[in-house]
Amino acid sequence: MSRVQLALRVADLDASIDFYRKLFGTEPAKRRPGYANFAIAEPPLKLVLIEGPAGEETRLDHLGVEVDSTEQVTAATGRLAGAGLATVEERDTSCCYAVQDKVWVHGPGREPWEVYVVKADADRLGSSATDAGDACCGATGTADTDAATDTDTAACACGA
Repeated sequence: MSRVQLALRVADLDASIDFYRKLFGTEPAKRRPGYANFAIAEPPLKLVLIEGPAGEETRLDHLGVEVDSTEQVTAATGRLAGAGLATVEERDTSCCYAVQDKVWVHGPGREPWEVYVVKADADRLGSSATDAGDACCGATGTADTDAATDTDTAACACGA
């Protein structure tokens, strides 16, 4: 089963968890320091909440599509690259308290999208190879534009 992912950077994690618990009528599927996610059955949605700086308004961190297997990530990578999109692959990356395989692309407004599979649970928010501290998502990722093709060539890294 595939489902869309929406990752938000929120200033007050506890208040946000309380709000989304009421909005969707379900408890978080995962809760860790500075992080929570909801696996919502109807509508099929993975809602990720990442704690950001106090006092800031909630903002979009990134978008994604969660799939069931690495094979589906590989197929998406081929399809996206075949359509002319710049892709960035990550294998066995630890992010958002999960080990994942994923591919990143950016939309025309530079919005980061990932297609990913969760392979296992992890004990930390980010991967030491890709993070600054324990942040692993769009706020610390970079999106450089290739002047020749006007496509994004780097990505952020979060989603479980």
